[in-house]
Amino acid sequence: MQSVLPAVSGDKKKILIGQASVHEAAAEAAAEQGDVEAAALLILRALDCERRAGSLGPQVLQLIKPRG
Repeated sequence: MQSVLPAVSGDKKKILIGQASVHEAAAEAAAEQGDVEAAALLILRALDCERRAGSLGPQVLQLIKPRG
């Protein structure tokens, strides 16, 4: 079961990076049309996707085992 989890995490990361790319392209198009508010919102969505993609994977606290 442990070998399945990294693949799922990797898939989620790819999906989030893809969504970020879509949001960035839409933000660029909105900015070119002069819709600054929509562009700003799309940029924030892209940054959120990138942040969530970066936080996937094992966390440091999960790797530290308590002495017992």
